[in-house]
Amino acid sequence: MKAILIAGALSLLGTLIGTRFAISVLVKKNYGQLIRDDGPTSHHTKRGTPTMGGLVIIVSVLAAYFIAKLATQTQPSASALLLLFLFTGLGAIGFLDDYIKVSKQRNLGLRSKAKLIGQTLVGLIFAWLAIGWEDGTGRTPITNAISFTRDLGGWELPTYLLVVWVLLMIAGASNGVNLTDGLDGLATGASVMVFGAFVIINIWQSGQNCSFNPGPKCYEVRDPLDLAVVASALTGACFGFLWWNASPAKIFMGDTGSLSLGGAMAGFALMTRTELLLVVIGGLFVVITASVILQVGFFKLSGGRRIFRMAPLQHHFELLGWAEITIVVRFWIIGGLCVAAGLGIFYAEWVTGT
Repeated sequence: MKAILIAGALSLLGTLIGTRFAISVLVKKNYGQLIRDDGPTSHHTKRGTPTMGGLVIIVSVLAAYFIAKLATQTQPSASALLLLFLFTGLGAIGFLDDYIKVSKQRNLGLRSKAKLIGQTLVGLIFAWLAIGWEDGTGRTPITNAISFTRDLGGWELPTYLLVVWVLLMIAGASNGVNLTDGLDGLATGASVMVFGAFVIINIWQSGQNCSFNPGPKCYEVRDPLDLAVVASALTGACFGFLWWNASPAKIFMGDTGSLSLGGAMAGFALMTRTELLLVVIGGLFVVITASVILQVGFFKLSGGRRIFRMAPLQHHFELLGWAEITIVVRFWIIGGLCVAAGLGIFYAEWVTGT
């Protein structure tokens, strides 16, 4: 528990202080955000705002985790190391995308095909290691079973389909956060709630783990307490970054932050055996992603008609005349309700055993 508190506090301080330093450096280098001309006109005032702030989040999380392990004199677990690899690997792809945009001064960074190849490569390495890295009892960080609040009996996948499932989870979650990151503080604040939920879930799974507290309701989850340390570091880092990212944003996380945070969410869902529950906990990201899918699909099928004035969904409300801060706060409320519902379902399953 001490490591959880240390990681959360250090990552919070890391982004609070580090982001202020990053803003000054990025401004001097003129690494500012480019704004789409076809987006809401109110966004034109944001042109030139420093981006790539996700780098501060990544560095703060990594530093906080390893310092917490040193302070408590405990070894990093395989699950935590794999999750940090996924988090950092996707962040590196996002950084390349952001860097090309700001250095070339164009709205297009990595080509979509190149970005997909990068995400797939990181996902394949993660899946390969997570499937085969056994502990002394033969448990691996992820299993072949599809899960909701725990593994679902009779839903086991062959290994090749499991790899596909892992890649779909990573792509869906990382792109979901990326699509949500369109208004000041929206994705950061929603991410705080999701990672906070995984702190609670991991601590609960640690206390009810089959390795220490065997019983009919115990959880077959590997390294849950160490995963809680990572979740705490991510929660603290997003909190500290939100100080500077809240409206009016002094810095954006960019794809560096959104891809890495989304990948971490997928990693937590896979390792805590809450894969389908992530649809509820991350409900805000699901709704926003669905709005894009519906918009594109309807546009193609109807010969150019649209469901929303603009997708993702938050921009539809902007074009309806809602103030940006109003949209962000109301979407945060929706995100919070989704997280509360997810935690309620998780606990109710344990109470009822069904």
